Amino acid sequence: MPRAHRGDDTRPQRWRWSGRDADGRRVAGEIIAIRREDVIQRLVEQRILVRRIQRKRGFGTGAGRIGARDITLFARQMATLLRAGLPVLQGLGVVASGVEKPAMRHLMEALSKEVNEGASVAEALGRHPRHFGELFIHLVAAGEQSGTLERMLDRVATHKEKVERLQSRVRKALWYPAVVLVTGGIVASLLLIKVVPRFEGLFHDFGAELPALTRLTLALSEFARDYWVWGCAFVLGLTLLVQAGQRRSSTFATRLHALALRLPILGRILEASCVARYCRTLATTFAAGVPLVEGLESATGATGNHDFSAAIGHIRRDVLDGQPLHIAMRQTRRFPTLAVQMVAIGEESGTLDQMLERIADHYEQAVDDRVDVLTSLLEPAVIVILGVLVGGLVVAMYLPIFALGGAI
Repeated sequence: MPRAHRGDDTRPQRWRWSGRDADGRRVAGEIIAIRREDVIQRLVEQRILVRRIQRKRGFGTGAGRIGARDITLFARQMATLLRAGLPVLQGLGVVASGVEKPAMRHLMEALSKEVNEGASVAEALGRHPRHFGELFIHLVAAGEQSGTLERMLDRVATHKEKVERLQSRVRKALWYPAVVLVTGGIVASLLLIKVVPRFEGLFHDFGAELPALTRLTLALSEFARDYWVWGCAFVLGLTLLVQAGQRRSSTFATRLHALALRLPILGRILEASCVARYCRTLATTFAAGVPLVEGLESATGATGNHDFSAAIGHIRRDVLDGQPLHIAMRQTRRFPTLAVQMVAIGEESGTLDQMLERIADHYEQAVDDRVDVLTSLLEPAVIVILGVLVGGLVVAMYLPIFALGGAI
């Protein structure tokens, strides 16, 4: 089975060049390539004498970035072309000619070149691990060996579509409360920094003791005006520190992700998502004829959670030692009883792939239901939170005025 080369994380760049052609005329243009040497080689093959090459800034982000949907579309298109009888090399050329993103077109051209030089499709994909994961490579390799490459590409496209849909639902569950809290914080900060100080001078002329709520609001306003820069720096620094910690320390990332699974409501959504993605990946690889151990290797990175990935790593080692899958899953204490029992039934009846598909469907539906519940609960919560913040500040500012009016 081909392995992905982990060190290949370079990105294609857009290069501007100028020079002279074989007739001595001045020519110029742009080429998409990873290295400067690649640009020179391609121009030399066109019999162009290179005078100047300059990297064009800004490429590789925005419209040039290759996303998961681009890879899914590529798999679906290749499956359709192969089913229509086109050879792999010609299919890659057809897909490349219809791609609008420069980075994606460059990737298709690189794959065509590697296949044309004698590499298998799986080997060519394995040279681009940033875009094609182990699951993709395992299924393509199995398809090439069994002569069912178009069916495997269709299967991997369907798998990625379901996983992307599940990820979008989880992102919605995570972003909605975050947006609510950030919006409330920004509104409250603007009121404390910009609005409350306008009342402060007026209150000093009252000559009477201010209500406790008003004094608290004025103190918060003074604190916000003095330390808002430090507060923003702290939030930004903490965010960057957490991101850097996850990249550099797998232990820190595992503990952070384990903590996320214990969050109320959100933790249940994340757990159901991890179980669904694990079962979906394992079902796809197992049904394609990929050995269970290699399927578990693909599933390790498919959950999107380091804590679950560590648990799947333990499962893989136990399965290598000869334990049944359901016993290995139970020992991690990470998987729900229902999932473990259904896997046990699948192993005993020889229908493991079907049972894993049913488990994935069940927990994907659970994610949908819980996200809908969270959304329905947060909609009134938004009104309540903003109402309390804004209304509380308004009341605090007008209490002294009401008291003065009563005294008069």
